[in-house]
Amino acid sequence: MSTPHNSAKMGDFARTVLMPGDPLRAQFIAETFLTDPVLVNNVRGIQGYTGTYRDVRVSVMASGMGIPSMAIYSTELYSQYAVENIIRIGSAGAISERLKLRDVVAAQGACTNSDFAAQYRLPGTFAPIADFTLLETAVAAAREIGVEMPVGNLASTDNFYAADGRTKEWGRMGVLAVEMEAAGLYCVAAAHGKRALALCSISDHLITGEELPPEDRQLTFTTMMKIALETAVKMETK
Repeated sequence: MSTPHNSAKMGDFARTVLMPGDPLRAQFIAETFLTDPVLVNNVRGIQGYTGTYRDVRVSVMASGMGIPSMAIYSTELYSQYAVENIIRIGSAGAISERLKLRDVVAAQGACTNSDFAAQYRLPGTFAPIADFTLLETAVAAAREIGVEMPVGNLASTDNFYAADGRTKEWGRMGVLAVEMEAAGLYCVAAAHGKRALALCSISDHLITGEELPPEDRQLTFTTMMKIALETAVKMETK
């Protein structure tokens, strides 16, 4: 069985899939943390691997950039491959003075300027939120490795280069950081009755102007990766 974007067979993916945006980050996670990783998808260079971490089967596959790309891959994983949990592990730009570079944040909710949720034809505005079991499990996993992980709202924007220059205004409402995928993932999970969580490492700071080089974004967010992997292990029995 395959889809237009995934050549894997039923059973190739684990119950929990970690989803970075960057295919090279997916490869790095698989080769660094998983035992006996097997490449199960490489359509359009979107690498997907399945291996084991602490004797638990875990998959990692890239989502690409933006809500439309995330929605394609998460929809197929939930609906065609019996995946139950997706944990986005990506980068975000801080818009809160509480945060510094390389901090890991968990998205309890995801504000957005996208109209992605309009397709569900609801009589109002849908609020995309994380699955609470995944969220509390990730917070516990972070604490066990000595990390106090901020939890709050992220903003999922369709515009990496925002022409109106207003991205930082989300911070006035307590939003911690801006990224491009979480709200779409949360909508897809809700529509399929599945679980989703977004964890993001702070790669740049819109207030201070600090930023990490591209190679750091690709390879060095190991704290976030460990939190996600430990969460996957804990979720195996939930």
